[in-house]
Amino acid sequence: MKPATQTDEDLPTYEEVLKQDTAASQQYPPQPPRPVPQQQQPPQQQPRPPQHYQHQYMQQGPGMAPAPAPGAMPRPNTTSSTSTSTSTNTSTTPSTTINGRRIPWVHDTPLNIRPASPYTLNPPVEADGLSWPSIGARERSEETSEEEQKRVGRIADAVQTILSELGENTEREGLLDTPTRYAKAMLYFTKGYQDNIIDDVIKNAVFEEDHDEMVIVRDIEIFSLCEHHLVPFFGKVHIGYIPNKKVLGLSKLARLAEMYARRLQVQERLTKQIAMALSDILKPRGVAVVIEATHMCMVSRGIQKTGSSTVTSCMLGYLRESHKTREEFLNLLGRRH
Repeated sequence: MKPATQTDEDLPTYEEVLKQDTAASQQYPPQPPRPVPQQQQPPQQQPRPPQHYQHQYMQQGPGMAPAPAPGAMPRPNTTSSTSTSTSTNTSTTPSTTINGRRIPWVHDTPLNIRPASPYTLNPPVEADGLSWPSIGARERSEETSEEEQKRVGRIADAVQTILSELGENTEREGLLDTPTRYAKAMLYFTKGYQDNIIDDVIKNAVFEEDHDEMVIVRDIEIFSLCEHHLVPFFGKVHIGYIPNKKVLGLSKLARLAEMYARRLQVQERLTKQIAMALSDILKPRGVAVVIEATHMCMVSRGIQKTGSSTVTSCMLGYLRESHKTREEFLNLLGRRH
């Protein structure tokens, strides 16, 4: 039996279809479009707490770092701008606050908690020719003989007070002139601060020379004062450089070492200052400085190790980059014949 076929008369009219659609829309109203979910952004990484804050004082120059208040932790305010916590942290442990969470500091070594202003952040030669001067170096270099005598008197009075506090009789024969002698000696031991590196040390001893092989002056004796205990350290400095169309008079290398040694020093800084100053003056292809010294603060006090010596080095330019060139310099230092 054939299935019945649908004719045009059986199909609903346009009006009937429209009525059906209207009734359906009233019964089932259209739903608002569902919001498209946004892609979640990865949480922004918060800056890590700095390991130490000596960079805060980098551009202030030597001796310009502010001292922390007595009893206060020497840390700057490092609370993040995203922090939502307004409570005051009363803990004695140094910390920072990020997103409302208190994060304690780590690596609290003396180097990290003491403000530092390395001398070598400033250029080796300043406009007036002084090189890394102390705060009062310019005043000392410009004072008259009368003003210098007054300075000697003030130092001598302070030394006499020290001798009295040590229980000594400052009126006995051996100590009558000791305060004045000591004052003059200290001014001589620190005269390197006021030396003009251009006029007093280098002068006109830079020469044009077509020489590109290593130049070494070794076994230059130096005497300096340890700034931690004001006791001497002494030894020998070896200076080498690879010229770049310019050479320096050999005696000026010894004068350069002498100028920086006549200060309150540490051996590490002394080594670096000699190397950086020579590099700034000559613009050589490379510079190397090695110092071997004995420190009386280790020999005559403290650990009292009489046989100990300290070796420091500073390599710049090609002598730092090239292993073979650096090895050649060190081998030449080892030859004694």
